[in-house]
Amino acid sequence: MSKDRGAAGARSMTGFGRSSFEVEGIGFDLEVRSVNHRHLDSRVRLPRLLADCEADAKARIRERLQRGKVDVTVSIAGESGEVSRLEIDHEVVDQYVHAARQLGERFGLLGTLDVSTILGMPGVTRFADAGFSEGDSGEALLEGLDRALDALDAMRLHEGTSLVADIDSRLSRIALLVDELDSRSGLVQQAVRERLAKRAAQLQQETGLVDEARLQQEVVIAADRLDICEELARLRSHVEQFRSALAEAGPEHPIGRRLDFLLQEFGREANTVGSKANDAPLAHHVVDLKTEIERIREQVQNIE
Repeated sequence: MSKDRGAAGARSMTGFGRSSFEVEGIGFDLEVRSVNHRHLDSRVRLPRLLADCEADAKARIRERLQRGKVDVTVSIAGESGEVSRLEIDHEVVDQYVHAARQLGERFGLLGTLDVSTILGMPGVTRFADAGFSEGDSGEALLEGLDRALDALDAMRLHEGTSLVADIDSRLSRIALLVDELDSRSGLVQQAVRERLAKRAAQLQQETGLVDEARLQQEVVIAADRLDICEELARLRSHVEQFRSALAEAGPEHPIGRRLDFLLQEFGREANTVGSKANDAPLAHHVVDLKTEIERIREQVQNIE
């Protein structure tokens, strides 16, 4: 049965955990490491004694983690008990002794085989791995793996908390930039209207003629080109959605892919605002906005 996946909160995909366990007097050390990855990619390295448990270990990892490149390594502890034993094939020894006697009798040879000579002959000895009772090794391994995954999860949660704090500060910066863009855009549109009205008055003074309909059309076209109200409204909405996703994050609710999508929308709106920014201060704000979005993107790459 899988363990509880832990406390709520966004997780980093980077972490480390370690544990030890014992099976029938033989000790094992287990380490689990994870780094960021688009999907869940797990690798399990086990000693021959536990080779049959690999599938169960991978299944447990899938129960506990959603994303990340995960490496699990299990090794026999240095002060462990008997791991392998020396076995003697007595039938092979009988054949060697019998053959020696036959040679001696047939050819009148003197001498006998001593123990050291027999032990050095091919096929007489071999080292065999210790065996475990069925089920004991798998249960012990999974218990050790759970403890290591608990430590890994705690580290991922701690780092995730730091990532969220940094992202939230950048979201606040984006919200401030959106307000500054909104304020500046209104000033720019008003300046365009005043410039067109001034030009119309100058033409009327010079020629005595003015096309009011054409003037209004030019004002509307110019205002539309600089109107970024919709883009700014969507950026504000994305900020709130981003924060909502961060608040909902937990072991059962990985948010990395959702944040990736929102960042794409952030980028799309920022590019549109940039294309309409026919004003140096506006353009500078857009550059700052894109910088903050890119910094958030770098952080989100490591969120599960």
